[in-house]
Amino acid sequence: MNSFTNDEKQAVYKAIYGRRDVRTFLSDEIPNETVYNILQAAHSGPSVGFMQPWNFILVSDTEVKNKLAWAADKERRALAIHYEGEKKEDFLELKIQGLKEAPLTICVTCDPTRGGSHVLGRNSIPETDMMSTACAIQNMWLASYAEGLAMGWVSFYKKNDVRDILHIPPHIDPVALMSIGYTDKYPEKPILEQANWEKRRDLDKLIYHNVWENEKE
Repeated sequence: MNSFTNDEKQAVYKAIYGRRDVRTFLSDEIPNETVYNILQAAHSGPSVGFMQPWNFILVSDTEVKNKLAWAADKERRALAIHYEGEKKEDFLELKIQGLKEAPLTICVTCDPTRGGSHVLGRNSIPETDMMSTACAIQNMWLASYAEGLAMGWVSFYKKNDVRDILHIPPHIDPVALMSIGYTDKYPEKPILEQANWEKRRDLDKLIYHNVWENEKE
């Protein structure tokens, strides 16, 4: 097993702790080689049964990005009914214009049929295909940060809207719309934490030993 120098270890942790969900982008183009490096990092992610269920749709066309922004905004307004008062106002202020601003949006998909009917691990837990795709997304996010790029995950939209816009087959899940680009407004803390939407939970209260324990105070 390869050993890491202290500087190498610190670089890994820097990427993990410094990664943010970003909503504001500059229009500057991203070099093709950089985009490919980021996709290669995603494709190197772990997958249960080595099923590799992901595909990546690179969206740079302005008209298509505007259609995706429409789908996200429609769902954002629909979801606002679940909140009241200040919480509702905060939710409606969540920005989706990054889909229009960023030079590139990557739709990450998951193919639940990849590998056939019997995939090691998926036979027992069907959700492992989605879990594997999430690992690819995390790799892509960390690589983007290492490349000096910002990335934002738009997670509210109707899947069929995105399928229709991007001509995705009905059995394929559009898991994430990841807007990527350079930014001059990189947040020091997670955006929702800065907005007092939620705070990071105390890790010590989330750790149990051997068995599930009563909720810690």
